[in-house]
Amino acid sequence: MSDFDYMVECNARDIALMLMDDKGISVEEALRLLYASKTYENLKRKDTGLYFQSPGYVYEYLRRELNL
Repeated sequence: MSDFDYMVECNARDIALMLMDDKGISVEEALRLLYASKTYENLKRKDTGLYFQSPGYVYEYLRRELNL
C-alpha cells in the first residue's frame, strides 16, 4: 500500500467514525454514505490535495454535501 492510499484509508476510517457518532448509524451505513459521495471521489484524487487534510476538515465537506 502506498503512502497516498494509506492516508486516504485513514481519513475514510476517521470520517466513517464521525458519521457514526453524528448520525447514530452503523459502520456499514457510514461507509456506504462515504464511498458513494463526491467528497470521497475528491479524497481519492491526488490533485485535489484533500487526502492531506485532517479528517475533520474533510468531514465538513461531506456534511455539506449530505446536508447534515
